[in-house]
Amino acid sequence: MRDAQNRAIEAMGLGPLWVRRAVDAPATQPAQEEVEDRGAEIAVMPWDHLIETVSVCRACRLCETRTQTVFGVGAGLGSVGENTRPDWMIVGEAPGADEDAHGEPFVGQAGRLLDAMLASVGRSRERNVFIANVLKCRPPGNRDPAPDEVAQCLPYLKRQIELLAPRLILVVGKFASAALLGREASIASLRGKEHRVSIAGRTIPVIVTYHPAYLLRSPQEKAKVWADLCLAKRIDDGIDAATMA
Repeated sequence: MRDAQNRAIEAMGLGPLWVRRAVDAPATQPAQEEVEDRGAEIAVMPWDHLIETVSVCRACRLCETRTQTVFGVGAGLGSVGENTRPDWMIVGEAPGADEDAHGEPFVGQAGRLLDAMLASVGRSRERNVFIANVLKCRPPGNRDPAPDEVAQCLPYLKRQIELLAPRLILVVGKFASAALLGREASIASLRGKEHRVSIAGRTIPVIVTYHPAYLLRSPQEKAKVWADLCLAKRIDDGIDAATMA
């Protein structure tokens, strides 16, 4: 039944369907001390070392099934300095099949929709946005990220945020919002308002909205995402004005 549904989704060009993990799927939670030690090591990595470490990461079992890691793409990719830091950072959940093949986040139909969304508010991955996922490897079959996988990958994302120092973070999808904000909640309850996250002592405004892949299946929700983008732009414009005052 699930295979038939996946084939139907792919035939309509709607991108991968994220499914719940099987209840009998193995998931070994790493020891807290191990996670903390690894996080402390990642927290001091320079940008180039971080890229290299992600590319060969074997901290969880996803390394066994990936084609390649998906570090991120956009403004700030390369050397990080005052002139290369992005205005916004987009945080998604995990790579899909297209991303696993190309080594870049949001490259399929959902990626094209994301690019159109950003363009509508004067943003792009080429000029002023950096895009990354919580997980740097694709979960097999596009299943949900497992807690141990998130625990191992989250330090990479936090270090990316610290080094890039974006003015605002736009989070797309439930698992990404749970990982970054540290609490489980529906997108409906989180969207439409400003949240904040503290990374390395710096507080950054966060806007949560629906994932582009969800919009491909539920286009009637696009108006809500447009409202969230406008909110993000207003907040960012306010930060920009305050900086220039």
